[in-house]
Amino acid sequence: MNSPRHALGIDIGGTKIAIGVVASDGRVLASQTLPTESRRGIRDATDRVTMAVRQVLQDCGLDCHAMAGIGVGCSGPVNPLSGEINNPHTLPGWEGWNIVSSLTRTLDLPVWLENDADAAGLGEYYYGSGRGADRLVMLTVGTGVGGAVILDGEIYRGVGGEHPELGHMPISFDGSACYCGRNGCLESLIAGPAIAAAGRTLGLTDAAAVFAAAAASDARAEQVLAPVRRAVEAAVWNVLHSFLPARIVLGGGLVEAHPAFFVEAAQAAVNGSRLHPRRVATIFPAQLGNPAGMVGAARWAMARSARLAGPPSISAPQPT
Repeated sequence: MNSPRHALGIDIGGTKIAIGVVASDGRVLASQTLPTESRRGIRDATDRVTMAVRQVLQDCGLDCHAMAGIGVGCSGPVNPLSGEINNPHTLPGWEGWNIVSSLTRTLDLPVWLENDADAAGLGEYYYGSGRGADRLVMLTVGTGVGGAVILDGEIYRGVGGEHPELGHMPISFDGSACYCGRNGCLESLIAGPAIAAAGRTLGLTDAAAVFAAAAASDARAEQVLAPVRRAVEAAVWNVLHSFLPARIVLGGGLVEAHPAFFVEAAQAAVNGSRLHPRRVATIFPAQLGNPAGMVGAARWAMARSARLAGPPSISAPQPT
């Protein structure tokens, strides 16, 4: 069976929705970004996403019949098996929305839902920094912290198809409280809001100000970033020894803005390991940037539609 050449990818976050037509080689042929505004409700969201899908198809001169389907990567919790979004934390008002049945009904295309971190991990696995790695773990650091585990091109799933919440691994039990129910989890220590909160206690307004102060050798910034660095190293140590990946990819808005800080902290974990072969696991910053989730979701739709086996033949990136 020939592989479909195009699919629609939708990446849903708490503030914006990216929608695009993606070719099988990872190129985005047309795209559009909408504000999420989840409190406007489910019907409004269905209408706006449907209109945007039709617009991007028109922009690249294709129609629904040329699409393998629609892949949706969404900020979790989501249920890929039922097709429901269950995220009151960053998508209030959409709890219980079965986006799969809604979009299937309005667009007459098969739809697959995944966690946004898994979608981004797939994007990097096939087209970015994960190329050539059969075992991949991706951590995304931005407003929150997400994670994906990709094994031979397939998303690792827990019981009931659940997504492993790597952002909520405990790092410091006496750390600040997190909505996950524990203190000192990774997200509560290294995400943008956590860095901003620590910075404000020292007169630095937000995470960007903290990193700017660090570039100017401001001692206040080091006071904020030292525990962040230790938390990144601890998290990568845990990932390294739990999953034994060939590659760990670091992405998300904070990593994209400050790759050296995060990659160096992660590399320290690899360098310090005595049980895991140092030369087996490599650390890379993500290559695709913001489109990773949209591209990965589309690639997953192609794979699910055609039952593709394994990644395309693409050379691996080289360390810099």
